[in-house]
Amino acid sequence: MSAATTRSRTPRTPRTPDRMCAEAVDLARAAAEEAAAPGIVGAHVEAVAEGDRVVTHFFECKEPGYRGWRWAVTVTRASRAKNVTLDETVLLPGSDSLLAPEWVPWSERLRPGDMGPGDLLPTEQDDLRLEPGYTGEDVPPPNSALSDEMAEHLDAEDAEIVSRTPSRGSVAAVAEELGMRRARVLSRYGLHVAADRWDEAFGAKTPMAQAAPASCESCAFLVPLAGSLKQAFGVCANEFSPADGHVVSFSYGCGGHSEAAVMPKPPRPAPPVLDSMGADEFPLRPAKDSGSTTEPDGTSEDLGHS
Repeated sequence: MSAATTRSRTPRTPRTPDRMCAEAVDLARAAAEEAAAPGIVGAHVEAVAEGDRVVTHFFECKEPGYRGWRWAVTVTRASRAKNVTLDETVLLPGSDSLLAPEWVPWSERLRPGDMGPGDLLPTEQDDLRLEPGYTGEDVPPPNSALSDEMAEHLDAEDAEIVSRTPSRGSVAAVAEELGMRRARVLSRYGLHVAADRWDEAFGAKTPMAQAAPASCESCAFLVPLAGSLKQAFGVCANEFSPADGHVVSFSYGCGGHSEAAVMPKPPRPAPPVLDSMGADEFPLRPAKDSGSTTEPDGTSEDLGHS
């Protein structure tokens, strides 16, 4: 590995560049232009001493998509030699260059919706979302209907029953007969992860559910799920709903609720009642015991004043 490649990884000590190597700008430019496309190599930026009689010349890169990158051409000469020779030419990123993001394994880059027709997504053997669909030994217990002793007894007693019996000594055959032939099923962790993901997409906190007249729990278009998830989730069967064909939470809702047209309106208070048939008595003078009037003066009555 050359000095130009490792220069950015290890701190260098400032040195005085070799004079003859530092003056070999034309040689370095010719090497950069030979490695790059025409018109890609820009102006000379600097010359950095990498060691004794080893100098790296940096040139601007005008390649679209490589903003801030620089062509690095390392030149050197032998001791007491007057001829400068070329060491290597490489394109290196600068301090403000545009870099690609760090490499991420495909298993971490995969996102929902990335799979297409024909794509295969392998599942790890120790995936936390899954657990064995059935457990037990392949050989059934002695009192099982599939044991050798019981099968021989059935052969002697009823040949028809024996002919309908699954293959002996195989728990997988029993699971297939019962409609349970799945090597692994969802674990409790897998159920919780799926429930959180569905509730985030079609749950009570979405803007659609906040503006809905009612929740999906009372909607006729909700098809409940089976198993433990049927207590909180179902599939929307309304073709006009944004959640049609999706798993929705019972607390989700939209304007396509089956009872939206007949949804009862909230009760309003009754208007005030005005009695126009009765008459209210209004006294012309306040009562004597109210304290707001006094007895009339007798002198004013004699003079004819009221």
